[in-house]
Amino acid sequence: MRVLVTGGAGFIGSHCCEALTESGHEVVAFDCFTPFYDPALKHRNISEAIARSGGHLSLIKGDVLTPNDLARAFAAGPFDCVIHLAASVGVRPSTEQPAAYMRNNVEGTASLLAAMTAHACNRLVFASSSSVYGDTATAPFAEHEAADLPVSPYAASKRAAELLCHSWHALHGTDVFALRFFTVYGPRQRPEMAFHKFATAMARDEPITMYGDGSSSRDYTYVGDIASAVVTAAERARGFELINVGGDREISLSAVIELLGQALGTTPLIDRRARSAGDVRQTSADISRAQALLDYAPQKSLTAGLAEFAAWFAEHGVH
Repeated sequence: MRVLVTGGAGFIGSHCCEALTESGHEVVAFDCFTPFYDPALKHRNISEAIARSGGHLSLIKGDVLTPNDLARAFAAGPFDCVIHLAASVGVRPSTEQPAAYMRNNVEGTASLLAAMTAHACNRLVFASSSSVYGDTATAPFAEHEAADLPVSPYAASKRAAELLCHSWHALHGTDVFALRFFTVYGPRQRPEMAFHKFATAMARDEPITMYGDGSSSRDYTYVGDIASAVVTAAERARGFELINVGGDREISLSAVIELLGQALGTTPLIDRRARSAGDVRQTSADISRAQALLDYAPQKSLTAGLAEFAAWFAEHGVH
């Protein structure tokens, strides 16, 4: 199978590219290397993945919002499937740049879908987010929840893009598996993400900024488990499905900070702040649909995953 991966140089994208090539697929990574964080980190991600791919992974630089860039990407086809990971990310930044998030995440998805139809590619794996459930869903969150009350522009953009994908399925018969990722962590995590920020603070003997009282909880998912689910989704996508991909374990913020400190061999200092606007109190994944459609089962425990992250951070983290 030949696969195009948008956002292929990023944290999740580079892991997905590696998992795809390890499964025997030919992969083209497509990335515009935005300066949201240091592009050199993304270049390192994809360079390492290309070096390990045995010639089965290549890179095209470009933006899903630029028609000529998309044309260059699809000229490297034909593609059996597109995995769409390119997006503006993060809840807090989206509250400051809502229009940019809608443009990149919704209009960008529309541009990609149009290009897929023009080039007769009819299978899409779309990276969505647990944030679409908002703050009112009943735990564990199941895909039949309405997901119509997002509490951040990021969440709204992801839910809007899901609906757009469904309309494309209805209009053009495009097969779409929209995977709702639950708080992904692991090696190569972006610098602004929680574990990376916390680890950097601990390495510098600085306090961790903790928003809220520490009782908020998340379902954390190791990036390798995410990549495995993405590969299977690319191989199996039929019809239109919303699918949770989570770690199958919920843990409080204060408890996970303690576990991260243990993995890094230090005791965290905490600077408590008021709960941040746009953050939800809880995420918890019902993964029964992923089990049925993708044979999905998380393989990495949180303790083991944090150990992997800590080992990577010791070598690559910002100190």
